[in-house]
Amino acid sequence: MTALVIAEHDNNSIKSATLNVVTAAKALGGDVHVLVAGANAGAAAAAAAQIAGVSKVLHADGAQLADGLAENLAAQVLAVASGYSHLLFPATASGKNVSPRVAAKLDVAQISEITKIVSGDTFERPIYAGNAIATVQSADSVKVLTVRGTAFDAAATTGGSAAVETVAAVADSGSSSFVGREVTKSARPELTAAKIIVSGGRALGSAEKFNEVMSPLADKLNAGLGASRAAVDAGYAPNDLQVGQTGKIVAPQLYIACGISGAIQHLAGMKDSKVIVAINKDPEAPIFQVADFGLEADLFVAVPELVKAL
Repeated sequence: MTALVIAEHDNNSIKSATLNVVTAAKALGGDVHVLVAGANAGAAAAAAAQIAGVSKVLHADGAQLADGLAENLAAQVLAVASGYSHLLFPATASGKNVSPRVAAKLDVAQISEITKIVSGDTFERPIYAGNAIATVQSADSVKVLTVRGTAFDAAATTGGSAAVETVAAVADSGSSSFVGREVTKSARPELTAAKIIVSGGRALGSAEKFNEVMSPLADKLNAGLGASRAAVDAGYAPNDLQVGQTGKIVAPQLYIACGISGAIQHLAGMKDSKVIVAINKDPEAPIFQVADFGLEADLFVAVPELVKAL
């Protein structure tokens, strides 16, 4: 039984989500191979070879793979898929874009957002916004899985000595082309990788208040800055800050929720955080049910006082 992890990378380094998927693949009990498909991605392939637990790296290099277009990447995965019992993708925007195409071409069912490996054919995944856990058993010859990174520890980036094997790059599908990319740049940690996250909700009332109250706290803690869907929908924060079932799934060491009531879809995205602190003036707010520490207070008073104390 050999598993193939499809790596996310920037052609130079391996993205952190891949490390969590490697840990999941190792739990299957067989060999773990990693596919690095990109353009001039030798550095990324070398980095993948250093990941602890990886026994082989497949390196496909071609200009058509430079930007991770789903059509081309799916074709590349299919070109090397024979002989693998499991194909694992990170449950990220990229992984969710490619994995269904692979599963459909292989005529197998995709199992999404797995959070636990029970056995080689049995997995756990959350349903109903995380309020229930389904145990899914697959009889398919090849299991196509997306892995929720917050459920697995990241594999060590050093200690491995995998062989790097060059494989032929597939031809350009011609069905899509890369036009451009607009990247939001921030000095703060990226949400899915941040060890501390502070998030604001609709109670902040405006984009100005969101920045005025939340930014100093995030800066003091060197934390990632997040927001609830309600705050994003109201225009208080950009979409890339959204934490929740329809946003980013996070599990930092510390999560501070300010003025967030705790809707189910938000809790689904952050309840795996190691320590949860909630600040809300409503004592009946659902967020207090999952919080390790709760402060019933006006956030416009409590947060500035916390910043001063820090």
